[in-house]
Amino acid sequence: MIGGIAFTYLTKDKEGRRDYWSRIFNPARIPAKWYLVIFLLMPVLMGVAVLLDLLTGGSIAPFEETIRPFLVQPVMLIPFALSVFLVGPFPEEFGWRGYVLGRLQQRWNALISSLILGVIWAAWHLPLFFIPGTYQYDQGAWTVWFWTFMIGIIPLTVIMTWIFNNTRRSTLAIMLFHFMVVFTDDFLNATVGTNIYSTVLLILAAVLVTVAWGPKKLTNKAREIAPLFTS
Repeated sequence: MIGGIAFTYLTKDKEGRRDYWSRIFNPARIPAKWYLVIFLLMPVLMGVAVLLDLLTGGSIAPFEETIRPFLVQPVMLIPFALSVFLVGPFPEEFGWRGYVLGRLQQRWNALISSLILGVIWAAWHLPLFFIPGTYQYDQGAWTVWFWTFMIGIIPLTVIMTWIFNNTRRSTLAIMLFHFMVVFTDDFLNATVGTNIYSTVLLILAAVLVTVAWGPKKLTNKAREIAPLFTS
């Protein structure tokens, strides 16, 4: 977050800085139909992963265990959602999509930029697998959960670039989508089977997006990406 803001002020002029904050706080940049993608894509994808897990011998018990506390006290869903948003998606995206992705796309196409950022983002999470008390530490280093997490970040980054480039480079759109990724994962990614299926589905979704929208910009509207190449 600090890096994204600092480098924006070091490298951008007044208009570039204004654009940076607009992309974070202006919801009008996001076309209405893209809110459906932002809020429904991950629940649908994870729902399919859960269904596949159950159809191939998985148990419903782990999913019931993650949901039960919120069925008993639904009001706890509010502070839980706020903590999810404020701990990860909100501060992280000031840097990743707020600053870094735009700089990468000034030099490489959208797909290559996404792959580069995906590897960097995965490496950034790596130390968390060795810090007690973190979500990643609880998953365990070098387990199936570890590999699905690290691999899944890369196609997820491609999908995020697709959303970013089709919402007038809205950092807010990515913050909301990032929130839905974590929020949905906390409820539905409860078994090894779900991990594997959701990772495969993310890869398929990223391939589909790349084929349908093109690797160069991941958008079929040239005007959506043009502002990337201004100062």
